[in-house]
Amino acid sequence: MEWLIETFRENPSIPIFLTLGIGFFIGKLKYKTFSLGTVTSVLLVGVLVGQMNIPIPGPIKSVFFLLFLFAIGYSVGPQFFKAMRGSGIKQVLFACFMCVVCFAVTVGVAFAFGYNPGEAAGLFAGAQTISAVIGVADDTISNLAVSASDKQSWTDIVPVCYAVTYIFGTIGSAYILSYIGPAMLGGIKKVKQQTAELEKEMNQGSLTTDPAFISVQRPVVFRAYRADSDFFATPRSIDDIAAHFAELGRRIFVERVRQDGKIVDDPAGSVMISKGDELVLSGRREFVIEDESWIGPEVADNELLSFVVERIPVMISKKECDDITVDTLRSKPFMAGVSISGITRSGQTIPVLSKTSLQRGDILTLTGLKHDVDTAAPAIGYADRPSKATDMVFVGLGIFIGALIGAITIHAGGIPISLSTSGGALIAGLVLGWLRSKHPTFGRIPESSVWLLNNLGLNMFIAVIGITAAPTFVSGIKEVGLMLFVAGIIATTLPLIIGIWAGAKIFKFHPAINLGCVAGSRVTTASLGAIQDSLGSTVPALGYTITYAIGNTLLILMGVAITLIL
Repeated sequence: MEWLIETFRENPSIPIFLTLGIGFFIGKLKYKTFSLGTVTSVLLVGVLVGQMNIPIPGPIKSVFFLLFLFAIGYSVGPQFFKAMRGSGIKQVLFACFMCVVCFAVTVGVAFAFGYNPGEAAGLFAGAQTISAVIGVADDTISNLAVSASDKQSWTDIVPVCYAVTYIFGTIGSAYILSYIGPAMLGGIKKVKQQTAELEKEMNQGSLTTDPAFISVQRPVVFRAYRADSDFFATPRSIDDIAAHFAELGRRIFVERVRQDGKIVDDPAGSVMISKGDELVLSGRREFVIEDESWIGPEVADNELLSFVVERIPVMISKKECDDITVDTLRSKPFMAGVSISGITRSGQTIPVLSKTSLQRGDILTLTGLKHDVDTAAPAIGYADRPSKATDMVFVGLGIFIGALIGAITIHAGGIPISLSTSGGALIAGLVLGWLRSKHPTFGRIPESSVWLLNNLGLNMFIAVIGITAAPTFVSGIKEVGLMLFVAGIIATTLPLIIGIWAGAKIFKFHPAINLGCVAGSRVTTASLGAIQDSLGSTVPALGYTITYAIGNTLLILMGVAITLIL
């Protein structure tokens, strides 16, 4: 054991990864609907590991925290700036209102209980479930004009207060929004009925809301024919066939060819078609059927007609596809033969309904034949085909510039005020994520890489916080006492109740959208899942994405403000 402890102290990277591994494992465990979550689990495991009194260099946690904040900003950037104008402004105002309420209630509770800056920041981080505040509070405290001992004690108490208040912050939020919220809005039965009616209204013109199913009345058909007419008395190239269709003003494609018993997929234009060959044509139903007489008889060739289609994510960046509904996009000529099987906004899946409004930065999953998808993708934006490559120039210089700007300090009345390096990294992520949505040919970070930067960045930071704060953690819990848990309940519950009331009475949101907006403003994804399960619908997600983008940004920055005020 002595050897192990000494090894941990000499090689702090080893206990960090031990903390991550066990923390992620515990974070996955659930009892019914209860789970500690990854962040809290990593923090508590870090506290246990840190009882070995392991010193860890400060820059390690800062580097990973900057990666995390940049990834957060990159994810929500397109939605954040888009929300500042247009139809989403009502949800923007609501999110700002909710963040101010969360901030004001927490400050009021902190003053009432006599908390210092570290205790107040930890209360805010846990009660509002915004883990990133631990990092920005740490940065802000380090720049305050106070003694080194005060800085250390305040910094050490932040994760303690976070751990005590986070559990109710998560579980309480989910319960309030999925059960008490619907009760406040007329009862769960009434809200479910209203949600079903809204979903039906938004999906008028579609046979189903489930993207796994499609209408049998497809505008594009695939038919197999044997080339047997006089047109093929002389072998014709596929380019000749395309030219024949072009003269008639029709888009029909040769998808596959069987020659001498062999099948050629996606044949080149120079491939020659002779009498006796079989070919698969695709195009609008009326065109293919009308022109079949010049080809030859239709054949039932199961093997020839058995082939796959392409399924790729496409980012909306074209102005023509911004602020239009799913139905409007489906009616565009370039969408012939292409279906929309999924929509992702700010990392959150939203329902594919006829009247769902599409926005720049959304990721559409398009399904269809390669040439159809290749026609649709550039008309919509940028085909974000799966890739392992991350634009590290974009990431590295983005964090460098943002952190450098955030490090600038302005003194007001003797009080040093700055965004901090962490706040600067967040702002840089927002701006560069937005630029990426407008010019998607650069700055690509695959979804898997964003997940890694987000989760590994935050949890590596939390692991270091837990290990370094461990020696004072137990004494810290004794210091804050049971009343901190009560303070956390107040700071969690009051903003949610006020938000549900304001969403209904002041902002006049539909009940399902109202609950989604409150969850988004509070950046509580677990609550969104609970709301959707309670209402049996994904419609609340339509109120989550804009408010999430605003809330995620403002609440992190308010972590700086609450530390300065206290």
